[in-house]
Amino acid sequence: MGSVTNGLQGIALASLFSNDLYQSSDLLAAEGHELHKSRAHNLLPKQPHFKPRAKAVIQLMMQGGPSQVDLFDYKPELEKNHGKSILKEIAKDLSSPDSAGGLMRSPFEFAQHGECGMWVSELMPHLTKHVDDIALVRSMYNTHQNHEPAIYKIQSGKTMPGLPTLGAWTVYGLGSENQNLPAYVVLANPDGRLPVNTVQNWQPGYLPPLYQGTRIRAKGTPILNLQSETEEPDAVVDLSRDLLGRLDRIHQSKRAGHLQLDARIASYELAARMQVSANEALDLSTETEETLSNYGIDEKETDNFGRQCLLARRLVESGVRFIQVHPPGQGWDNHSNIGTSLPNICKQTDKPVAGLLADLKQRGLMDDVLVVWGGEFGRLPIAQLRGDDPKKSGRDHGPAGFSVWFAGAGIKGGTIYGSTDEIGWRAAENRVSVADWHATILHLLGMDNEHLYYESHGFKERITGVEKVRVVKEIFS
Repeated sequence: MGSVTNGLQGIALASLFSNDLYQSSDLLAAEGHELHKSRAHNLLPKQPHFKPRAKAVIQLMMQGGPSQVDLFDYKPELEKNHGKSILKEIAKDLSSPDSAGGLMRSPFEFAQHGECGMWVSELMPHLTKHVDDIALVRSMYNTHQNHEPAIYKIQSGKTMPGLPTLGAWTVYGLGSENQNLPAYVVLANPDGRLPVNTVQNWQPGYLPPLYQGTRIRAKGTPILNLQSETEEPDAVVDLSRDLLGRLDRIHQSKRAGHLQLDARIASYELAARMQVSANEALDLSTETEETLSNYGIDEKETDNFGRQCLLARRLVESGVRFIQVHPPGQGWDNHSNIGTSLPNICKQTDKPVAGLLADLKQRGLMDDVLVVWGGEFGRLPIAQLRGDDPKKSGRDHGPAGFSVWFAGAGIKGGTIYGSTDEIGWRAAENRVSVADWHATILHLLGMDNEHLYYESHGFKERITGVEKVRVVKEIFS
């Protein structure tokens, strides 16, 4: 019993403490344990605070810091002032001041696209076909110039580990439409490498553990040890499960309020349901050749991320509430040789992302699904390594101003919101903080960030903390 549960590698613990945890709540309260009294801790669908525009989220988490001035934020002033030093002014934002050079023009060509006339660089030719479907925010800013703290901030609202992530808050607030699959799924690099901050990217923090993300592989066996090693007749499987269930309940009745036992039993129940539902949701063999091609599947550069994006569509179509997608490695962390490193990561992700948007739109899912794209920060408009050739140089981390975009449910396509200063360094007009970004996503899901909280040690904890935030309604349709 225990070995099978361990073999599931926490899938069940991450996905289902569910009804058993809730059934123990009265006992816990009697024993003095702290609970959020107004909320049942399960993954059943819950009513939002108000009518939602979106029912689910696909978060394209571009860790590493995509360079806004080379992708979305065209700045002619960089061309005019290439090589000019602003080291004194920009010094406080540098993570590597010893290698800082002068202002650096983008080595890539920009052009306007779509009816909205959005400026996008040549590195994203596939996304340019969808600019009238996205809302580009050019005035995001973060508060730390190093990856780890900045990622913690984007994921959980603070620059420290151990806190609930946006996905955990979402399923805590809304539950899931499908009880046979995890409510919060993470699609990370198929080769097994974890992103920066590893599993902290999808942790529940102080929320109950059922709100944790469940990692699923986009290649090979999606979920290890889910299927039995030996095939048995359905009748035998059903009888075995029924007997185990009866024995578990007898054992459980003598140990009321034992959360680990409740969770272990619940893990079996979810695993049994997933043996059917997971296979159906994750089987790409049913997709048409045209769909596979649109995502770049079976193409060398795009196959991995294309599979992740296609699985994201299949999972959201199956009722999964929150899906987080990570590209491989730190491809956006372009400290040097930006002329090759930035095109490489764009080639890996541009076609799959465009394929996802086209697929969601074609299937009518854009009315219900919110897609968010962005990293933890951007890049600075100066050269990281001194030299005259921008393609051989790179850019340092730029937290003071960067670009993100939204698409799908509730979003006014073709919108360009906010701006950085004339060189693309700092958010200048209509600045959007990380807390504003969180509040905006929650609002689209029908939740008020002020009323989405968890009582812990006498405090009402929120992902947006205590700072003053605003919902960026200007990008709403």
